[in-house]
Amino acid sequence: MKNVLIISASPRKGGNSDVLCDRFAEGSKESGNNVEKIFLANKNIGFCRGCGVCNDTHKCVQKDDMKEILDKMVEADVIVLATPVYFYSMDGQMKTFIDRTVPRYTEITDKEFYFIMTAADTDEKMLHRTMETFRGFTEDCLDGAKEAGIIYGVGAWKVGEIQSTLSYNEAYEMGKNV
Repeated sequence: MKNVLIISASPRKGGNSDVLCDRFAEGSKESGNNVEKIFLANKNIGFCRGCGVCNDTHKCVQKDDMKEILDKMVEADVIVLATPVYFYSMDGQMKTFIDRTVPRYTEITDKEFYFIMTAADTDEKMLHRTMETFRGFTEDCLDGAKEAGIIYGVGAWKVGEIQSTLSYNEAYEMGKNV
């Protein structure tokens, strides 16, 4: 059994990337894993202020929900990062979240990472830029990070459209194989 932490950066509960998070969670739970999903839009997470205090203290000066999430990231075996793609990049919630990992990013080690991205565009190549940004965070900054799977959910603009794409079942199967 693995501890799976899913970070959903969708601004819409039940939005396409959020639906794929739930589908991934279904499969992962079915395989006996402990799964928790964090919906970032429901959390109070301020922008990084660039003050540098955390470089020495490994604690952020901001008193918000990020500390609790960082604790969970350090404890997780598997982390799923999910975002809708706006103008060919991750949404603001995901970028803010990544920026705020600085106080403890050196402790987020030896994790398996799965990535979920959704977009209205039908060309999955358009999501590769976003994936490269994720790789910059995980491969270049986190020791022992292992890229375990990528879901490119393309062709979904309106809420729920993702359910009629191949990525809907792909998310379930990927979660099941964690």
